[in-house]
Amino acid sequence: MLVLAALALAGVAAWRLAVRWAPGVEKYPVQGVDVSENTGTIVWPVLKGASGARFGYAVATVGATTRDRNFQANWDAMAKIGLKRGAVHVFSFCQSPRVQGDVFNTVVPRDLKALPAAIAFDYDETCADRPERAALITGVRAMIERIEAHMGKPVVLRISGRVEDDYRLTEALDRKWWAMGNFLKPSYGARPWAVWRASDMRGVDGVDGPLNWDVATEGAFENE
Repeated sequence: MLVLAALALAGVAAWRLAVRWAPGVEKYPVQGVDVSENTGTIVWPVLKGASGARFGYAVATVGATTRDRNFQANWDAMAKIGLKRGAVHVFSFCQSPRVQGDVFNTVVPRDLKALPAAIAFDYDETCADRPERAALITGVRAMIERIEAHMGKPVVLRISGRVEDDYRLTEALDRKWWAMGNFLKPSYGARPWAVWRASDMRGVDGVDGPLNWDVATEGAFENE
């Protein structure tokens, strides 16, 4: 029983450390958040003051049919508190990339002061399709062209490790990219990443649940 109790206490202590952890600002001075409707209600002034976030990304659209229900509120709130803001499209492997780009453009306003739009690539259990690499890359390039023509600057590609393993998008698409990996600096990809989602479980005042926490390298947003 004492051993079990000790293990339970150790687990609680580890969890508390995990939810408070963020990369050191000495190495990564530009840090921020990415959010969606799954994050829940956010009190943005509290979040900014408590965490020191310098930028925020909010999911705008998912696939070709879904608009994030909290996008407009998050988009407006970030501007109101002076936080650099960007919009995210969550890519679907089951729907036309060109149509997805057009849908994103109808939801997100052109704002030359905004951060580069981000396209997020990861697998979704509701979509089993896995297009051939050449066809996928052709479609994504067309999508990128549409979004960049609307937003007026190059996109950033957020690519999970498993998608990169299958499709090698960092090799095929010459854009800055955003890596994912809790706590440990990612080492995948054909080129160095510009943004890193360092934790998907950070606890910050102003948000009830866990928060995605990101860092950006120097020059990551130089086209903002």
